[in-house]
Amino acid sequence: MRKIITGMAIAACFLAACKGNSGSAANGSDSIATALKRNKQTALNSEAGFNNKSPDAVCKDYAPDFVDYGSGEFPPAKNIDSIKADMKNFFAAYPDLKNENLVAVADSNSVIVTGNWSGTFTGEYQKIKPTGKSFKIFDADIFTFNKDGKIAAHKSVQSITGIFYQLGIPMPQKK
Repeated sequence: MRKIITGMAIAACFLAACKGNSGSAANGSDSIATALKRNKQTALNSEAGFNNKSPDAVCKDYAPDFVDYGSGEFPPAKNIDSIKADMKNFFAAYPDLKNENLVAVADSNSVIVTGNWSGTFTGEYQKIKPTGKSFKIFDADIFTFNKDGKIAAHKSVQSITGIFYQLGIPMPQKK
């Protein structure tokens, strides 16, 4: 059932992305096919930065006004230096973090990258004590590109609660 819901979420995000027509090819300097191919590769390169534990590689093609919306469970992150610092702490907490079986699909100014993510929580992260447990999830990352071919925004489909459950991290009580 979870796979069906995840699949439906990915399809909904892809359809929403298809509505826009302001992709980087709109400036006329590239053919649409070339821009889509470039955007797919840029998104995959960003994802590869996670396997290399390199915040600089992840953020290499972020636009200066980049916004990371995550899954929407927390306020958006807008400062690239803060994002890189948080990533560095995240990589230290999950030293075996990896993504694999990545597939990129592009349309207009959006790229959706799906794949499997896994890692073991062995170091403290944001005042959460490590559990030594591992997670494995299927996720979809949605990248939006500006007219210059830079990543303007990122969204993730996977909820943090599913990851916390696998890691044995209790969710805070609602007030």
